[in-house]
Amino acid sequence: MIHTGQALVDVVLEVPDLPLRGSNVNAASYTRYAGGAVSTLVAAARTGARAVHAGAVGTGPNGDLLRAAMEQERIELVSPAVPHRDTGICVVMVEPTAERTFVTTYGAERDITAQSLATSAPAGGDLVCVTGYSLYEPTRDPLLEWVESLPAEVSVVLDPGAALADLPRELGVRMLAVTDVWTSNAQEARELTGVGDPFTACEAVAEHLPAGAVVVVRDGPEGCFVRVGGETAYVRGYPQVPVDTNGAGDAHTGVLLAERALGTSWLEAARRANAAGAVKVTRRGPSTAPTRAEVDDFLATRQDVQPAPAARAL
Repeated sequence: MIHTGQALVDVVLEVPDLPLRGSNVNAASYTRYAGGAVSTLVAAARTGARAVHAGAVGTGPNGDLLRAAMEQERIELVSPAVPHRDTGICVVMVEPTAERTFVTTYGAERDITAQSLATSAPAGGDLVCVTGYSLYEPTRDPLLEWVESLPAEVSVVLDPGAALADLPRELGVRMLAVTDVWTSNAQEARELTGVGDPFTACEAVAEHLPAGAVVVVRDGPEGCFVRVGGETAYVRGYPQVPVDTNGAGDAHTGVLLAERALGTSWLEAARRANAAGAVKVTRRGPSTAPTRAEVDDFLATRQDVQPAPAARAL
């Protein structure tokens, strides 16, 4: 699994509530984590897939933190370091409800070219993950140039985030035209389609994608809906008492794509991704997805709740 998105340092502050404009709030803790695309890549690597970061990483304390984290998790960083510029940060304010609010800066992670992305050398069967946040300038043009040149044997995965809804329509259409797999939460699917029900949203999202594209729409702790082969199925979730939801969607995406890279069916991959998301929300920090063995252990105690879906074409 190859990720083209931004690797950032998450500066996480646990706050009792968000401050009013012009006021102050005291944080209970302050922690720096490798975040952004690293969260998804960690989940993929811990699942057992080869995980490659094709994005840019700067030179400086933030870039050093990211490189160390990726080396520890055996994530391959293939593009050369950006000289004389450090990676940006994302300030994450986490409330007691586990809801999180972001403020993001730009840095070396935005300094990509089609040539730097090509150092990932995708081959047939690989999955290339694109985040909607890369469709902002200055990453937009080199990213689109590169993904539009990929061979048909490489699957392009779009994780739209909240960004896609803010972009000019023609940019969204261009990206959707090369998307083989869509994976998002229900709100992001609604922003594209206007459809609130996640089951129906799967069908509505598919209408914007090439024929045969796969659609995954997450419904929070309730699980997700998967549309593949013209059929939409519900895959039950595993609600937990959360302590930190930052990175839960990334954990889901990383495990989903890693399982597919390992040959798992879409429905079973989604079930395991749901389990990984459930484990992750009980842990603090964005890049804290469980290992494949931990997902096995989690599911082993819940076989009476959700049997494994049939591993047919889905």
